[in-house]
Amino acid sequence: MLPGMAARPSIAIVGAGNFGAALAVALRRAGLRIEAVIARASLSGGTSPGGTSPGGTSLRKAQKLAKEVGARALAVAAIDRASASVAVRADLIWFCVPDAEIALAARALAGTIEWKGRVALHSSGALSSDELAVLHRHGASVASVHPMMTFVRGSRPLLAGVPFAVEGDAAALRMARRVVQKMGSHTYSICKKDKAAYHAWGTFASPLFTALLATGEQVAALAGVSGKAAKQRMIPILSQTLANYAAFDAADAFSGPIIRGDLDTVKRHLRVLRRVPAAREVYLALARSALQYLPARNKKALKRTLDSSRG
Repeated sequence: MLPGMAARPSIAIVGAGNFGAALAVALRRAGLRIEAVIARASLSGGTSPGGTSPGGTSLRKAQKLAKEVGARALAVAAIDRASASVAVRADLIWFCVPDAEIALAARALAGTIEWKGRVALHSSGALSSDELAVLHRHGASVASVHPMMTFVRGSRPLLAGVPFAVEGDAAALRMARRVVQKMGSHTYSICKKDKAAYHAWGTFASPLFTALLATGEQVAALAGVSGKAAKQRMIPILSQTLANYAAFDAADAFSGPIIRGDLDTVKRHLRVLRRVPAAREVYLALARSALQYLPARNKKALKRTLDSSRG
């Protein structure tokens, strides 16, 4: 905690998207005060292809979220119109905008706030705290604080128990750890150079896993199962697979034809999957990974089958 800062810092959220909304609600539930929600889309200015202002949409979202968490809603103009009249009084300013907009948003706010003695955080998984360098030059303590969690429209996941990877200035990290702990979560340190690999790991855990499920739906269609039925019929096996992985480890949660060394079944799979080439490529890639990282019988024969199935 910085000198003179309250034991329970006030917080401003920059961005009212999926993550910003979930974070603001979690912080409020933890007893922390959200001082302001700042519209992010207006930071870049311009209009959408349909001719409407993205800033207007962003401000409406900020107003709705601000009302929900008992905060003020603020809009910040584009960088070349930034004004010191934007009155942000929060101790901690948390940037919850897309990666490409973090540095832009920081520059837009650099001249609007007295940054000395304040903390600025962003929550990119792939980018380091260097994205907030302009605020550091203005006297802020900065850090990146990323939760290993997925945020989509219509969902407000609880953040209790979620791990946050953190790196940055010592003072900002002390503040971040305090705030994350109040939400019932925990932090662990990550090196700047490891952020890209860390984010790739997270992408395997959720977005690419979702892509695998979508691919599975296409394979289900080959078996005459489509739409909602495929999703509903996959849920029990998915739930048990995750339960097995949580209770044991990857090797002991692994089942199916590859661990049994069932070469004939794998060949049947590859033949039928010729009807969905993209799914076949996914199957081949994952089967090769299974042979490398998981237990399997007849590994050499399976590898030859997979290798001969290229193209």
